[in-house]
Amino acid sequence: TLLVLQHIACEPPAAYEDELRAWGIELHRVMVDELPLPEWRDYAGIIAMGGPMGAYDEDRLPWLAAEKQLIADAVSADTPFWGACLGAQLLAAALGAAVFAGPAAEVGVLPVQTTPAAAADPVFSECPREFRALQWHGDTFELPDGAALLARSEAYEQQAFVRGRAYGLQFHIEIDAALTAEWADVPAYADSLRRTLGADALPWLISEVRAREREMTALARRLFARWLGEVVGIEPRSAEANAKAKARYAPL
Repeated sequence: TLLVLQHIACEPPAAYEDELRAWGIELHRVMVDELPLPEWRDYAGIIAMGGPMGAYDEDRLPWLAAEKQLIADAVSADTPFWGACLGAQLLAAALGAAVFAGPAAEVGVLPVQTTPAAAADPVFSECPREFRALQWHGDTFELPDGAALLARSEAYEQQAFVRGRAYGLQFHIEIDAALTAEWADVPAYADSLRRTLGADALPWLISEVRAREREMTALARRLFARWLGEVVGIEPRSAEANAKAKARYAPL
């Protein structure tokens, strides 16, 4: 069973969850602001998703401190970790790096480039040198000590990194157009969209995601399958699931 730390209802693991279920792997989802955090040692790995808050908002949201401590303890014990957007920022903060507001929000379906370090990584070696991903964030972070940078974008240098068995991805490749529309109902997201792309940008952004959602979610499942198999070290629970997972391992 994997532990999913979710911060808002409209940011589930999405395509990552689809891959988990295809493998026959159970997940335990917690909304971190609603109940005490579970014992992380009971899980084979941890997935932390996005949210509208900042990783530095402990004064406003005291539960963030407990979540970052959980991540720090788990990662120091070599527990596999996969963080998306806020999840990546929380990982960076838990590893002692600064998380802060960037010069401008990065919003849109935009190019991301892998770094030379990605070619030797068991997960990101399966990634194209450039791909499109949904960006919808205003915060960024420093690269934690001992981490390897795996991807960057024109606007923000830190797009993906790994330290040990812990991965942080600033971008979104796991969601589709329907979830994108739900995000627009979150005031913080709607505000960043309006300030960055204009008051009428939502239909355009949804169409951009819809045009790319098949390739983005396929890449999400491909990378996540590599993480499950090569980093977490588990196998699909059925022959059919195993065959499909291995097909996604085939070189691009």
